[in-house]
Amino acid sequence: MIVSGYVDHRAPRRRVRHPMTPNLRRSVRAIVLDEDDRILLCRFVFPHPAVPAQATGVWAAPGGGIEPGEDPLTALRRELREETGLAITVDPPHVWHQEVVAADHAPGFDGIINDYFLIRVSHFHPRGELTDDQLARAENLAAFRWWQLAEIVSYAGPDLFSPRDLATPLTALLTTSTPTYPVQLGL
Repeated sequence: MIVSGYVDHRAPRRRVRHPMTPNLRRSVRAIVLDEDDRILLCRFVFPHPAVPAQATGVWAAPGGGIEPGEDPLTALRRELREETGLAITVDPPHVWHQEVVAADHAPGFDGIINDYFLIRVSHFHPRGELTDDQLARAENLAAFRWWQLAEIVSYAGPDLFSPRDLATPLTALLTTSTPTYPVQLGL
């Protein structure tokens, strides 16, 4: 108890419970669309944290974790150079935000936050600063592919997409204007 600036240490202490704040891995991703509205996706394979053990792979937007001392756009630029060779000079719009709280989703973390930025480009062949072997070893990244929306909608193969219902937010992004605020995504 505090009385006139004096702390009475004999007063009973109340336990204050603070809800645990989850330790989430912060990541950035690029929705890279070419002039034909094809989206560039990376195929990650197990044991990448985005790939559940029962899946053969997950197709996700290029990007990755934000390193200590980096802001999101600096991390996005680094990840795109490393993985795809794409160099962006303007600040792209932040279009989607995803929070997944699940202990098994990112090793060493309670989950992940992905912030997605929209980048329009002319079609190109992804070839980043990292070699295919480096991408495979360090990132569990096995392939790149440009996808049409219709191919994503009709896909019946063994791989998953991230987000799982990629077709829904991608359809909205392609058929409406860039959102004023990031759209919240699920798993």
